[in-house]
Amino acid sequence: MVRKSHFDPQRVREEIAIAAARMIAEDGLDYASAKRKAARQVVGETRVAGEWLPDNDQIEEEIREYQSLFQGDSQPALLRRLRVIAVDWMERLAPFNPYLTGAVLGGTAGEHSDVHLQVFCDNPKEVAIYMLNANIQYDVSETRHFAGRGYVETLSFLWRPADDRNAEPVGIHVALYETDDLRGAVRADARGRTARANLQAVQALLDGDQVPSFTN
Repeated sequence: MVRKSHFDPQRVREEIAIAAARMIAEDGLDYASAKRKAARQVVGETRVAGEWLPDNDQIEEEIREYQSLFQGDSQPALLRRLRVIAVDWMERLAPFNPYLTGAVLGGTAGEHSDVHLQVFCDNPKEVAIYMLNANIQYDVSETRHFAGRGYVETLSFLWRPADDRNAEPVGIHVALYETDDLRGAVRADARGRTARANLQAVQALLDGDQVPSFTN
C-alpha cells in the first residue's frame, strides 16, 4: 500500500491521470491498462489502493487537455474521419438499430482509436449474415455487457473507405445485443451524459462539429 505519510493522495491521483492520459492519447492504451502503467510510473512498484487512483472521468479530462495542447493540429481531423466512418456503418446497419459508443462518440478518439458500435435487434445473428453477404471478413470475440450481464458476441474487422484508400484502415467492432437490452441504455447519468448515441445524434455531431456530453 502507498503510505499516506509519504504521498498526498490528490496529487498522486492527478499525476496518475496525467500520465495515463498521455499513454491513451499517444499510444492508444485502454483506460485500465493506462491507469495501471501510469500508477507504476508515478509510485513505482508500491501497490496503490483503489482510492488513490483517478476515475475515468478525471483521466478523460486530462486526455482532452493533452489533445488540446499537443494534438490540436491533428486530433480534430482524425476524430471527424472516425465519425464519418461511424455514420457510414450506422447507415449500413440501420435495420439493426445501431448506436455509437466509446471515444469516437465522446470526442477523445485519435490515431489509435477504433469505432465501437452496438446494435440492438431481435435476432443479432442476422448481423453476422449481413456481414457475410457483404463479403466482410470479420473476427468473432466477446465484449463484456455494458450492464454487467455477462458477455455479448462482437464482430470485428478492418475497414478503409473506398474514397480513402491511401489511409490506414480503421478497426470497427460491432457488439450484438438483444432489443430488450436497449431499455435504459440511453438514459443520461447524473451529469447529463449518455454512453451511446443513435445515427441521428452522431450525424448532428458531424454537422455541428460540437463537443458532446457523452461518457466513455
